[in-house]
Amino acid sequence: MSIQRVSSKWAKTMAMMPNLKLIPYIPDTRLYSRESLEEMLRAYKVVYVKPDSGTYGLGVMRAEIEQDSESSQENQACADSSYSLRFGTTSSQYESLDKLHEAIMTQIARRTFIIQRGIHLLNHQGRAFDLRILTQKNLQEKWETTGFIGRVAAAGKIITNYHSGGTIAEFHTLLSGHSNRQETAQLERRLALLGERTGRQLEKSYPRIKEIGLDIGIDEQLHPWILEVNTLPSLYVFGKLSDKNIYKRIRKYAIAYGRNPSSAASVTSKKPSARTRNNPSTAWKKKA
Repeated sequence: MSIQRVSSKWAKTMAMMPNLKLIPYIPDTRLYSRESLEEMLRAYKVVYVKPDSGTYGLGVMRAEIEQDSESSQENQACADSSYSLRFGTTSSQYESLDKLHEAIMTQIARRTFIIQRGIHLLNHQGRAFDLRILTQKNLQEKWETTGFIGRVAAAGKIITNYHSGGTIAEFHTLLSGHSNRQETAQLERRLALLGERTGRQLEKSYPRIKEIGLDIGIDEQLHPWILEVNTLPSLYVFGKLSDKNIYKRIRKYAIAYGRNPSSAASVTSKKPSARTRNNPSTAWKKKA
């Protein structure tokens, strides 16, 4: 039986939301609309607009509100505000929310996009970074977090993905400038448990998944945020780590559950129902 893959970011987010222990780690995420753009810019100042199905960070945009210093703090999406939109390595300015929305819709066309609260990521040598946490089914069919790797954004890029010019770095190297050894060790344990809890939760909706890659953003308070979960995670990048035993274990588990780490696995995606895709319920929306 093939390993199950899920392409929809929205479907995976909705599958995680029933778990109350995961909610604090999931940034506010909704289906894209003008209303959600306005509400989330007012609340968070920065948002990311992403294709619901997509890889390598392609199509990701960052929208930001630039508030006039004399404008009311309570009415941030107002006539005195201007907006910026980053797409790829280009940045454009817009004088109104409507103009910003029009620019985003030009990129979206008829595809489904989500909008997500922007997280102010930690930096390494002046460039933002996030983490990829790999969690797999082990030989006892239990979820086990097997790998941690850092991804540093390329110059001028808003995404950290390795395939889009990002560079790979060791977990402890990236955190050394932001936390002491004890704090880093605590964060590592926390992330390992988070990966395993996420795997167990997603398995309730998708019982044939065997591996997940969590893209984790760390904010200035060292709080981890699940930016995305990939059910077809790259494995070979972990072979770049200095500890080669990590990749040996990753390969062993992957082969045991039917994936050849050196080749692309067959993909069987379960698409969310029309009701789920088109009902961005506000029942679980969280405050900043």
